[in-house]
Amino acid sequence: MLIKALNEQTQDQPLVSQVMKNSGLKEEDIAPPATVYSAHGEALFVRYACDALDDITFGARSGLLVSSSSSLTAYISKYSRDLRQAMENAGRFHKFIDPAIVFSLRISGNFASLEADWKDPSFARYHRRTEFLMFAALARMRTLTQSKIYPIEIRFQHEIGHHEAIYQKIDGFPVVFGAEKMEIVLPLSALDIGIPTYDPSLRAHLLDYGERLLAESQSTKNMVRAQVEGLITRSMPGHVIPAEEAAARLGMSPRTLTRRLQSEGTGYREVVEDLRCDLAQTFIKNGMTLSEISYSLGYADQAAFSNAFKRWTGQAPSTFKKRVSHPINVSKR
Repeated sequence: MLIKALNEQTQDQPLVSQVMKNSGLKEEDIAPPATVYSAHGEALFVRYACDALDDITFGARSGLLVSSSSSLTAYISKYSRDLRQAMENAGRFHKFIDPAIVFSLRISGNFASLEADWKDPSFARYHRRTEFLMFAALARMRTLTQSKIYPIEIRFQHEIGHHEAIYQKIDGFPVVFGAEKMEIVLPLSALDIGIPTYDPSLRAHLLDYGERLLAESQSTKNMVRAQVEGLITRSMPGHVIPAEEAAARLGMSPRTLTRRLQSEGTGYREVVEDLRCDLAQTFIKNGMTLSEISYSLGYADQAAFSNAFKRWTGQAPSTFKKRVSHPINVSKR
């Protein structure tokens, strides 16, 4: 779907091919009968497509174009009674679609929200894919109900600098960045919107099948690196959690944390530097000022950040053009 959206927007096959190459995708990965590709590949594709188009909103706009899915979760939702049931299904069975993120329905007063949280915290760095997923969730609500649902707000945890107004123009509803949670906030009455394709017998059959799959599936434990990235990300802005504190939160000694990270081929400093390098490049694309980025990433001042950025990328942040996947040089401090 994303590749189709990029093709339609640019009609530049060499550019599309380069984005695919940067994302680690090949033609055979998307050729029939292939229907899905890895969450990581998708995250990189949205990132590099936005960079290639110089359009930060490509992921969000593409999300609104999502109209169908052949997943079990989508079929259960299709045959649900109303939007409430469909959102509850998304919370229970979304792992079959995307193992990196989980959804849950929350009701508070006159509002309802579809909350999202990272099951794999290492995906929190991919802001453009996050936007794609949340806008796509809204698009699926509209398709299911055959109704032009307008949320009260869509909220994201990451910052977007001066680009916030651009997102509000995409479809005419407020989009908030720097929020406490990722969520689609709806009026409570939206939960009662019926789904025209409701079929209780088919839904019961699919629910039974889904429960069997859940019972048979084994929960996968995130790598220690992913857990550490989640702790670092949540400690921002303005602070980066030290290794000793990260170890304590993970219920292990600093020595055990070091050993576990070494077994995954990395170390705490390398994880911090890699995440800072990646987020810094995204923050620049997001339109944040260098002082804002310096603070967000936990640097004492702008000069310290600028020096680190040049070490990571070989470019000054003020002249940054070419994204790098990993730091060129990692601090040994």
